[in-house]
Amino acid sequence: MIHTNLKHIAAMCGGVLIHSENHSISIQGVSTDSRTLPQGCLYVPLAGERFDGHDYAEAALQQGASAVLWQTNHGTPPEGPVVLVEDTLLALQSLAAAYLRETGVKVVGITGSNGKTTVKDMVTSLLGTRYNVHKTQGNFNNQIGLPLTVLGMPADTEIVVLEMGMSGRHEIELLSKLARPDVAVITNIGESHLLQLGSRKEIARAKAEILSGLQEGGLLVFHGDEPLLHEVLAEPETRQPEQYSVFKFGTEPSNDNSPAGLMFHEKGVIFTSTLYEGESFSLPLLGKHNVINALAAMAVASHFGVSREDMREGFASLKLTSMRIEAIQTTHGVTVLNDAYNASPLSVKAALDVLAGMNGYRRRIAVLGDMLELGDQEQEYHAEIGHYIAVEHIDHLYTYGPLALHIAEAAQTRLSQAQISAFTDKAALIEALAESVGSQDIVLVKASRGMKLEEVVDALKQLPQNENDVRG
Repeated sequence: MIHTNLKHIAAMCGGVLIHSENHSISIQGVSTDSRTLPQGCLYVPLAGERFDGHDYAEAALQQGASAVLWQTNHGTPPEGPVVLVEDTLLALQSLAAAYLRETGVKVVGITGSNGKTTVKDMVTSLLGTRYNVHKTQGNFNNQIGLPLTVLGMPADTEIVVLEMGMSGRHEIELLSKLARPDVAVITNIGESHLLQLGSRKEIARAKAEILSGLQEGGLLVFHGDEPLLHEVLAEPETRQPEQYSVFKFGTEPSNDNSPAGLMFHEKGVIFTSTLYEGESFSLPLLGKHNVINALAAMAVASHFGVSREDMREGFASLKLTSMRIEAIQTTHGVTVLNDAYNASPLSVKAALDVLAGMNGYRRRIAVLGDMLELGDQEQEYHAEIGHYIAVEHIDHLYTYGPLALHIAEAAQTRLSQAQISAFTDKAALIEALAESVGSQDIVLVKASRGMKLEEVVDALKQLPQNENDVRG
């Protein structure tokens, strides 16, 4: 983490040290949360709609913070080591940008509608076979979280992998200009944030903002199957460096790398690709979509000189953020595919494809909940999922939520009435699953985070054996 003196902190963030005698005070780390202050850190008070961190600045100094930032329009600062700034959030971001410049670490920036967290984890694991790598933790991928990730880098960090999230235009631009990535990755363009942005093309424009901070001579890795990305990258309004390289990945052979052969098993997939002809890689993740994610990660790793053998080692030791299509074996013989973290039409279709490829089970069951923040066409997008479902995907469909009713209704064209059960009451859904699910069944659970379907996953893990169980 950042370790310097207060005079240097003031210079890095464009602030003014109130008491010059405090210039040599040592600062180790930065925090915006007065409840969990590391000793010796810099406390940065942020003002939100329902809180103001300035109210806790004096207490932060008493609790062990070495110094605080203070926004000039917030009245009289507390006594002690204080740096005055025009805006504490902007100062936090300037501090992180300056720290990146001073350390000289290489930066990988990753954005996309789906898969960016998985690709972040893959890139970190592959690069970690050769370098000291620091990555975004949890959902620290916004205008506050990204600077805190940077300022929390260990001193020996050689490459930092930064996830960049957004809810509207110009947010990725801000993050990219702050981080100045050497490599930028766009995983795909989906339907998330349609409510805010209105169209998939506008989402593509928002994701392409990652180019605005890409270093000259840097590398852009993007999903070549997506025509909107090609269109947006060709628009004169798209800000991009004068010179940079491009690497395209995807399912189409016209990309720089695409899958050549796939062999699925219950714990993952073994794949070959067009770029590494004749060589196989083992991925401990389910689904073809994760092979596509792996191709993006491999492009980044190759750029930094990671060997193919080290890539294999990186995939073998891969650790993913939880609740990303996690396979769980229950004590009573049910396999649960927990993908309850988030959902969009693109990711739900990918999850259904994973379920369709899981052979050797008594029944394949899908539990699908509402997909949120899809804008005016939300009913149509849910119906699209229902029309996508086929008997080769599942044996029984359970839906949960008012929007998911449109999935159930549309699925009637593909499944029999007896294969569909729709619920708007979670307790009733759990009760129905308890009566139906038995050993040797596999159950996919997928919905937007706001539907809290991890409660269904927990219930499935606790189910007792019932008369539906198959016993040898």
